[in-house]
Amino acid sequence: MFTEDLGFYILMIPVMLITLTFHEFSHGYIAWRLGDDTAKNAGRLTLNPLKHLDPIGTLMMFVARIGWAKPVPVNPSAFKDKKKGMMLTSIAGPISNLLMAFIVAFLLQVVLVLGFSSIYAETGAVYWLFQFLLLLFYVNINLAVFNLFPIPPLDGSKILSAVLPTELYFRVMRYEQYIGLAFLVIVVFFGKGFGEVINFFTKPISSSMLWIAAKVVGIFL
Repeated sequence: MFTEDLGFYILMIPVMLITLTFHEFSHGYIAWRLGDDTAKNAGRLTLNPLKHLDPIGTLMMFVARIGWAKPVPVNPSAFKDKKKGMMLTSIAGPISNLLMAFIVAFLLQVVLVLGFSSIYAETGAVYWLFQFLLLLFYVNINLAVFNLFPIPPLDGSKILSAVLPTELYFRVMRYEQYIGLAFLVIVVFFGKGFGEVINFFTKPISSSMLWIAAKVVGIFL
């Protein structure tokens, strides 16, 4: 995808800021629209990345290319339908990343068509623009899929609250800290194997998006 060099880490900084910020903003925005102003009052209904970054989650974006931001505070009691409200608020982050990836897929195809020769020169603005978009595309998809795993503190664990019976859900969440810690250890020490699991889900998604974008852009360019 992108050569492991200084360029990767330089591009990863803005990619990480954009991806994680939009993800958390989407959580807060949907919660606010559903009647919960907790995130807004906490100053989290913003696109300022400094309000959303989590030190460990940010570090993991560089180490394992998957990570998380500081969770947006949510008050389920503010929703008319608590289960539905939590599910929509939780899934808003991953969906926002998939939406961003889909938009970037079109930008990638436009750059590919208009700047084809420059992309492979490995120098110049067009090359670096393409690499930035490529990284932004894959990181958004990876983050979306990663966060849908039903493991604390990921969004998937909160989506479970709308699927599982309340008693069973809270029984499982008693061990939230231990489950989350074990998951972190797996990601850190078995990152390659876990990355293959992530790729199993992200490959068909990325391929489909790029195929659709190529067909649509091909009609106009």
